[in-house]
Amino acid sequence: MASAEHHHFDNEYGEKAARNSAPADRPTFERHYRIGELAEMWSLGRETVRLLVKDEQGVIRIRLGRKKSHTIYSVPESVAVRIHTRLLNSR
Repeated sequence: MASAEHHHFDNEYGEKAARNSAPADRPTFERHYRIGELAEMWSLGRETVRLLVKDEQGVIRIRLGRKKSHTIYSVPESVAVRIHTRLLNSR
């Protein structure tokens, strides 16, 4: 049995939430964030967050119509943690 890694991520109330991120976990059933939610949590602009997540593996893109501007991004919590950790380590 593989050991599970635990990540701490601020939830919407600013509390630390430990999430089990074992490889057996399926992102379908974890919390998903929209661009606006991540922008608010990370104190970044919506366009900055969109640029960070748009090509990230694991992000779900829902196109509404033919225009790219009508794309909804759904970011699993594990992907959001990965992006946020990368941002923190790049300083």
